[in-house]
Amino acid sequence: MKIFLKNIFLVLAISNLIFSQIENSDDWTKGGEATLLFNQTSFSEWVSGGENSISLSFHADYDLNYEKNGWKWDTKFLGDFGLTKISGSKFLRKTNDRFDLQSLLGKSFSERWSYSTVFGVKTQFAKGFTYGENDDGNEIKTLKTQFFSPVYIQLGVGLYWKKDDKLWVNIAPFTQRLTLVSRKFTMNLTDGKEYFGVKKGENHRFELGASVSAFYSFNPMENLELEQRLGLYSDYLGKAENVDLDYLISAKMKVNEKISTKLIIQLVYDDNAVQKLQTRQIFGIGVNIKLN
Repeated sequence: MKIFLKNIFLVLAISNLIFSQIENSDDWTKGGEATLLFNQTSFSEWVSGGENSISLSFHADYDLNYEKNGWKWDTKFLGDFGLTKISGSKFLRKTNDRFDLQSLLGKSFSERWSYSTVFGVKTQFAKGFTYGENDDGNEIKTLKTQFFSPVYIQLGVGLYWKKDDKLWVNIAPFTQRLTLVSRKFTMNLTDGKEYFGVKKGENHRFELGASVSAFYSFNPMENLELEQRLGLYSDYLGKAENVDLDYLISAKMKVNEKISTKLIIQLVYDDNAVQKLQTRQIFGIGVNIKLN
């Protein structure tokens, strides 16, 4: 938790330093929202069984955009972190943990099309564990991941189509992706095993491939906003047919200016991490804080 708070402070400090240099003008737009979500589950004499739990999660979404003389620079930060306490367990467990920074620079050659360069960083804020029991039946946890292990750094060039801030697609047929990890996770791997695609004793993996990213936001009815984000990546140097998928859909219904309910569903497939479709779902009622 201390490391998480330090990382949050570092991100906020850097963001404040950058944003403080931006003067309010027609060229720059910035803003976002932070949401604190709460969820509780309680059972009493419930025949089907169940575990009492309480969860708290934080979500931040911030945009920084620049447009002038045909140049477009769109930067977005997404941050999620959540904890849950399950009755009978001595450990706090993470429900979600996401650090996602994407920045796209484009030079238009038509009304909606631009040449583009896209840069992205994805990692997590805090340590991640797997949980189990020792030979005595006591609950134990084993360190699996940590801040910047793994971290995915991506740089690509291609074409950017943008209708408006609510609908855009970027196609980058030449995209480099670097996966960095701590060697402490790879030193003791058995032969033939990999850690997020990184081989035994190494701390990085380099890929060259193609990527597609897209965003669509709309309001199907009053006070209801739906957002969809899609990320695809194929590695020319590896198994090009195994396309990495990162799809996120969020639905936000406003109760009033400060209170809202939110549903987030994310689907992830990366065969370097696990050869299964990963899913996560978050639902709760939250307090909204505007970020300027």
